[in-house]
Amino acid sequence: MNLHIAKWGNSLAVRIPMEYIRRTGLKEGDTVQASLSADCTMTIRAKPWDRKAFTAELSQTRQSMKLGTSVMDELRGES
Repeated sequence: MNLHIAKWGNSLAVRIPMEYIRRTGLKEGDTVQASLSADCTMTIRAKPWDRKAFTAELSQTRQSMKLGTSVMDELRGES
């Protein structure tokens, strides 16, 4: 598929057809990686999942969550 390059502010942009977006599962706001090979072939792909960053974010979020009453205790009438 041939795509048109257009001016966007001080940069140039390529519009990605919605069919491609749907098939890759990307959505507005997602981050992608672009790479350029020695023969000037450009590849754009979804940014790989960063397990360490996810773990750090999960740990930080978990620390900010307060423990509440046990749901099982509530159901048993123990609280």
